Amino acid sequence: MILQKKSSLEKSLNELLDLEAEYKNLVDLYEIAPEDAEVLAAIEQLAHKAHSAKFITLFREPADNNGAFLFIQAGAGGTEAQDWAQMMSRMYARWAERHGFVCEVIEEHEGDTAGIKNITYRISGERAYGWLKNEIGVHRLVRISPFNANGKRQTSFASVDVWPDIDDTIEIEINDKDLRIDTYRSSGAGGQHVNKTDSAVRITHIPTNTVVTCQNERSQIQNREMAMKMLRSKLYELEMQKRAAEEDSTRAAQKKIEWGSQIRNYVLYPYQLVKDVRTNVEKTDSGAVLDGDLDEFMLASLQQSA
Repeated sequence: MILQKKSSLEKSLNELLDLEAEYKNLVDLYEIAPEDAEVLAAIEQLAHKAHSAKFITLFREPADNNGAFLFIQAGAGGTEAQDWAQMMSRMYARWAERHGFVCEVIEEHEGDTAGIKNITYRISGERAYGWLKNEIGVHRLVRISPFNANGKRQTSFASVDVWPDIDDTIEIEINDKDLRIDTYRSSGAGGQHVNKTDSAVRITHIPTNTVVTCQNERSQIQNREMAMKMLRSKLYELEMQKRAAEEDSTRAAQKKIEWGSQIRNYVLYPYQLVKDVRTNVEKTDSGAVLDGDLDEFMLASLQQSA
């Protein structure tokens, strides 16, 4: 763990040193050619890099540089909650796209009438987990229901869980005797092979009662490999939560997912407002937020936890 944290800090330090070297080089170029268009464009580009770099120090945990698994679960409320879960799945997919991350569906269960019951994304990219880790919790939507003929206002809930996509350099010991592995027929999109064979895999880690599932790969072997990767990542996150609880009870409480303790409210009626309960950051352009404009909320939460 210490070596991994050392590696993470060295990576951040090297990025800052590279920016410093680029700054010094541009200072020399500007003194020689203060009106050169390419030099001025490079200075503007460096300013954008410097703005992003000031947040590097917020990514302090060993796994912050990793990709992430993101799980969205519809709350109680049937079609309303399932439609909200689907809206959230699009919101996070658009957010990932804005950052240039690769967003891959690992498993998805469609709703009975509309929306989804749950979805698991694998989001690959530099610091995806660092950005997403504070999104864990309950998200509340208030709107006029599109599924209610009387046009009544409806409140819906969905929960988010996030854990790091750890690489092979992090050793997680898992005993085969602690695992229960079940196979079943996949549901939803995937083609004839996926829907007509028992290719989906569910793995239960008995000591911690941790369950992971994967159904979107083409074969049972591939689904099992991905499920084991997810299990290793989840067990790593559980260990990090345990250490956080020992070090800081407030930080540990932030990781809990409990109905009625939402972290963010998305109000579409009678007014437009998205407000983070923890940081009080709010945005009135709810359409932009639902289209993936989440960085302001994430950065405020990272600053608060730092």
